[in-house]
Amino acid sequence: MTRGWEADPSSPLVRRLGKSPAELGTTGGEQGCPDIWELENGDIAVVGRDLTCAYLTRLPPGLAVAPDERIVVIPRRTAAAAKADLPDA
Repeated sequence: MTRGWEADPSSPLVRRLGKSPAELGTTGGEQGCPDIWELENGDIAVVGRDLTCAYLTRLPPGLAVAPDERIVVIPRRTAAAAKADLPDA
């Protein structure tokens, strides 16, 4: 199957987008810290809870999750804090 985009696992993490989990109060210590990072190639990495299994049986029309993909959930405040660091379209 040909995809329009492939993730590049060799691209390094270069900068946090938004505030740190500690600044947002979403950290559980050293583990369990939702976060958003920009990769060197411009792609975005998201650290959050894997809730794929919880959502697979109730996906809305038009949403599909490939076997090598996961639905990752982060706090709204983590995404909102990253907004200023993301370019408009």
